[in-house]
Amino acid sequence: MLLKNKVAIITGCNRGIGKSILEVFYNHGATIIACIRNNDDKFDNFFNDLKSKNNNKSALHKVILDLSDKSNILEAVKKIKSFELQIDILVNNAGILRHSPYLMTREEDLEEIFKINYFNTSFFTKKIIGTMIKNKNGSIINISSISGVTGNAGRSAYSASKAAIISETKVLSKELGFYNIKVNAIAPGLIDTEMLKHNLTEEEIEKIKDNISLRRIGKTQDVANTALFLGSDLSNYMTGQTLIIDGGM
Repeated sequence: MLLKNKVAIITGCNRGIGKSILEVFYNHGATIIACIRNNDDKFDNFFNDLKSKNNNKSALHKVILDLSDKSNILEAVKKIKSFELQIDILVNNAGILRHSPYLMTREEDLEEIFKINYFNTSFFTKKIIGTMIKNKNGSIINISSISGVTGNAGRSAYSASKAAIISETKVLSKELGFYNIKVNAIAPGLIDTEMLKHNLTEEEIEKIKDNISLRRIGKTQDVANTALFLGSDLSNYMTGQTLIIDGGM
């Protein structure tokens, strides 16, 4: 129960990494505010099952958050504040991926990727961290990507947006350290998600696996466990860092 009595906001909980972080955090005793883009039946069933099967008695809340719409972000922030909870952990996980060569990347795609992955994520963070500053305690965890560290052919806009997240992580760690708020990033490599399968063929995935030391694709729980460490008191003297979770690519 590494997160007992802690309150965590997690964005992008509908599927993939965000969904795993939600489950791991809740199983470790955290009260969760799960930010989702839409409340479909699949997520609703998962959410209700998680509540019914867990005995930790922590609360689970759902909030609709669409990072492409600033007015919706403000509504989500208003809803979060209505819970009157002290926020201990913020996990910025929601994001989008577009795959195209640099010379074929449309301006509108570049703008949309940065709008969601960086600008509006930063806007949401600003609206949330006030309670952390007031209480002089907190942990911000930004989910970046190995693309933001090494760059990936065909992903210039995505890689740049994820690099911007890493840069902001370093800056915020320096500005918020005075308030006992740690700010770290996670840079996942190839993780078994719907986004991965949508952007790469099985043949391409198999070729990449040959260049991974552990010879496998990462699981969403691999990233969730790292987020658990960063959100817990086990990482109290770690800030401004980017942890690469890629199996040794």
